[in-house]
Amino acid sequence: MSSLPALAQVSAANVRALNVARNWAVNNNGGLSVYRPAACMFNTGDGGGSCLIKKDNSGFRFKFLGGGPGWVELGKTPTTETELEVSADGRQVTKVIYNGSPR
Repeated sequence: MSSLPALAQVSAANVRALNVARNWAVNNNGGLSVYRPAACMFNTGDGGGSCLIKKDNSGFRFKFLGGGPGWVELGKTPTTETELEVSADGRQVTKVIYNGSPR
């Protein structure tokens, strides 16, 4: 018998939604050469972790910070905050709630 905790399954729609939200933010904030989203937006195994602030039958909501390449590793202040809703099937951004300077 294993003593490891059971890991919650992350749905394929959740992983798609995370990827769609992250790619939207990268594309709309200048591309990877000038912008990187928070590390939680790369956390597919956890469905977005702390960046995923809501999920229900209407879809997924992500809220996260971003900045120039290396901003987290260099201890720099984020320059952008993004909050998006993605469809329940994870295939498209349905609402841009905010994308601008951190609030």
